[in-house]
Amino acid sequence: MHHSQLAPLPNDLPFRIVSKTIGQGAYACIKKACPLQSDNPVFAVKFIHKEYASRHSKITPRQMQLEATVHKHIGQHNNIISFFQTGEDSTWRWIAMELAEGGDLFDKIEADEGVGEDVAHVYFSQLVSAVGYMHSKGVGHRDIKPENILLSSDGNLKIADFGLAALFEYKGVTKLSTTFCGSPPYIAPEVISCSTRGQIKGTGYRPDLVDIWSCGIVLFVLLAGNTPWDSPTNNSYEYHEYVSTNARTTDELWQKLPTATLSLLRGMLKVDPATRFSLEDVRRHPWFTRQNKYLSLDGRLRDPINLATTMFESLHIDFSQDPLSRSRHGTGSWGSDAMSLDPAEDAGSRLSSTQPEMAGNDMLVDWDTYHVSSEYHSSTQPMGKPLVAHQSLLAESLEDEPSMSQFSPHPSVPLSRTQKAQRFQDIVPSRPMTRFFSIWELKLLVPLVCEALHRLGVPVPSVPVVLAGDTSSTIRVLTKDGRLCTLHGKVVIECVSEGLFEIEFLKTKGDPLEWRRFFKKVAILCKEAIYKPS
Repeated sequence: MHHSQLAPLPNDLPFRIVSKTIGQGAYACIKKACPLQSDNPVFAVKFIHKEYASRHSKITPRQMQLEATVHKHIGQHNNIISFFQTGEDSTWRWIAMELAEGGDLFDKIEADEGVGEDVAHVYFSQLVSAVGYMHSKGVGHRDIKPENILLSSDGNLKIADFGLAALFEYKGVTKLSTTFCGSPPYIAPEVISCSTRGQIKGTGYRPDLVDIWSCGIVLFVLLAGNTPWDSPTNNSYEYHEYVSTNARTTDELWQKLPTATLSLLRGMLKVDPATRFSLEDVRRHPWFTRQNKYLSLDGRLRDPINLATTMFESLHIDFSQDPLSRSRHGTGSWGSDAMSLDPAEDAGSRLSSTQPEMAGNDMLVDWDTYHVSSEYHSSTQPMGKPLVAHQSLLAESLEDEPSMSQFSPHPSVPLSRTQKAQRFQDIVPSRPMTRFFSIWELKLLVPLVCEALHRLGVPVPSVPVVLAGDTSSTIRVLTKDGRLCTLHGKVVIECVSEGLFEIEFLKTKGDPLEWRRFFKKVAILCKEAIYKPS
């Protein structure tokens, strides 16, 4: 369904819409916009369909207003998405904000491997700076996780999504929160034990201390490429061991962490919030105060080209891995029947200010069809497997394609890009690396991808039918990841030049690292069809 069938967007907006939908959900979409009389600056606008939000997610007009009010109250900070303006008519509420042109930070981090200490230190420092500023304004974010950590075009971190943020201090008066919210792997234990759940009234928790716990988990993920546990409950063996050993766990992920980070992580991940590190404690820690070649005194990136190169070259897919082996989290498969942490109130059902969630099976609204932008795009019909002469042309046209590097035994940035690079985005593209190319025909690619999803336990409601002359196909992904969190998106297969298809995995909602992990497993199962660098 196109959004015009739902209801036309307002036509008296104080800006021009200049893109198709770049984020979509059941009742919200995000588009790029710019001023009426100018082409700059380009910013992001989220449109919320008020009736749908109220009917399907029980979100009140006050909650919608609160997201904008809290975001505006925070003000300007280098590492926080800026709020610009909000408005509404009888059908829509819209929020205009800064566009994070660099995309998801965790899109650029290899699942199960993480990044080196220097890169982790840069982004952790910027995260702490942003959270500290927020807290100084009396605002707790309450949903710090990779999905809400974005990048500017120059590679600096930006915190987004204030849909769950709470004002915990105003004019010197502090108050506790009782709302159950957050994502299970990143949530602090007291959110589970002290929230109001159903008829049981909660004693309340401090949103600022909850954020510190979540920042600790994010640091762990930066270093390890994985979360320490699925949720901070006794249902998780890893968490149970962490608590019972007084944070001296034998878990292999902890064993691999740099020694200097252990005392910092244990301080931030104290189960008792009264003894947990404050942000001042974090800032005084020797690992936090260490020198970093990538970080300038004002907290911005000092050497973005080298930092980007280091990150880019760590993205690698090993075709010798078994994608069906048990993963550390969950069963190694994705299933649609998994239960959330709290079946009564799915924390993921709240509004996100940057990435509205995908509709459920009963409410599939396509605001407009995702268009796979590609410089190789052509309307030429696919011709099956190309001739040898055409192969060399393909190899040449894909020489500078960033996503090709990850399939090489030794990933590297093409020299042509390094020589021209002037900023972070010239090395690490904003567009996700979760894609591959193939010279197989569409009628072979669609069943191949569907079979890979089936083997991973991902339900495919209906296999797309490929007709003669078709040049593209879309397979929906509506599932839970190995940690039982929502993972939604689509696989778009599109002819981009004669005899060449691009298979792109577009995440709509979910953890970027889990989406990367999912993409890697599908890619390995489809390895025969992947066009690899020579």
